[in-house]
Amino acid sequence: MRMRPLRLSGFIRVVVRTTCILLFVIHPATTLVHGQGYERPRMSGTLRNQPEREEEFKDWGLGMFVHWSFDSQLGSVISHSMDYASRDYLDRYVNELPKTFNPTEYDPDEWMEIAKLAGAKYMVFTTKHHSGFCMWDSKTTEFDIMNTPYKKDIVKSYVDACRRHGMKVGFYYSPEDFAFHYERDIPARGGKDAGKHHDELVAYTKKHLDELFDNYGEIDVVFLDGGHKAELAEYIHQKWPKVIVTRGEMVTPEQKLPKEPIPGPWETCFTLGNQWQYKPTNEDYKSGTKLINMLIETRAKGGNLLINMGPMPSGKVPLEQEERFRELALWMFVNDKAIYDIKSCVVAGSRSGGYYTQSKDGKYVYAFLTQFTDDDPKGSTQWGRSVRKEVLLKELKATPETKISVLGQEDRVEKFTGRHDLGTRFRQTEDGLEVSVKRAQRLYNNRRWPNAVVLQLEGVEFKRPQTQ
Repeated sequence: MRMRPLRLSGFIRVVVRTTCILLFVIHPATTLVHGQGYERPRMSGTLRNQPEREEEFKDWGLGMFVHWSFDSQLGSVISHSMDYASRDYLDRYVNELPKTFNPTEYDPDEWMEIAKLAGAKYMVFTTKHHSGFCMWDSKTTEFDIMNTPYKKDIVKSYVDACRRHGMKVGFYYSPEDFAFHYERDIPARGGKDAGKHHDELVAYTKKHLDELFDNYGEIDVVFLDGGHKAELAEYIHQKWPKVIVTRGEMVTPEQKLPKEPIPGPWETCFTLGNQWQYKPTNEDYKSGTKLINMLIETRAKGGNLLINMGPMPSGKVPLEQEERFRELALWMFVNDKAIYDIKSCVVAGSRSGGYYTQSKDGKYVYAFLTQFTDDDPKGSTQWGRSVRKEVLLKELKATPETKISVLGQEDRVEKFTGRHDLGTRFRQTEDGLEVSVKRAQRLYNNRRWPNAVVLQLEGVEFKRPQTQ
């Protein structure tokens, strides 16, 4: 039997609609962002990030995450090996393992040079992960860097290096503290008596924030991970109002990208391999191409990418990680104009493949041709040098002022002899803007290029009205 569609009277439709609106207004902290399942964090007070600081944050675009602690010596997951661990394991972990942590090759200037070349504008360092081990000279505990053979304040040298290199200073801080639980013989997580010590733990972590934000000068950003971060975010806003709180206040997807743009500032964080901290064996690193495409998609959708680096126990950056960052550095050297000082377009991705951003003044639209990228050096989609390709940009239409060029590539064709056909040509069709492009710049010796080519389009319009 065919069911009749349910018809609502006008009065009922108004009531339903009004009820939905009231629910949205009454419970804004629990609403989902664009229906994607990303819930804005619940805040414990009325204070928030300064709007002008959030706007500044959105311009940073790319940050370097650094996960590093004393248990990098074992190549284990950072901190989490304490979860469900035996008492014997915990005794050795807390009391013996720090005695062999001596990162004599730690050079924060080297970190900054790699990060800056790759295009990072800020760095976020794990001052204290869930284990409770403090990478600074803390007066609250002996479970810190000063009770290792190294005996130097790593946070201080990190902050000083950031400032020498013009890098925005970021702290990761975990309100969870497995060592705090260990001292009270409570499991790292899931302990039935943990709640009895909640107030004590909150007070303890606030002492840490006092040390971190009072002793090292002005800090730009903090990433609060786990535990009672809502209370700490409010505490930070009260005492250090210029600090930007990301996780704890913003939407911060981890190890994934949203399907659609997220309104307002947001940040996604990714490992470079499959573990946050250094993993000496059984690691599976992302390719440089994958990393670049992640950055493109993040920026097209209005967010910041926080990509992780996991130094070795010695403090050195593993070669495999440095290689990926240097591949990103080459691409950014050519194309960073399309990553910084930009805003999102009315559509983030093209139906033809690739992504869009636009300059803040609206003068330029940038089209990232990711459909021609390929991790396989013998892959058929890699764009060979001196190869011409036809690209259809379905969302765009030309105007009498339209000009199109390839970022990093000479577009003054009159400078070359007639046999060098480098010109970028275009024509408007019913299906969209058709562009004929030759990739000419020599970046690799094998004449192939696995990464996105970026078009700069001036005097073009989107087929539907642009929205902010």
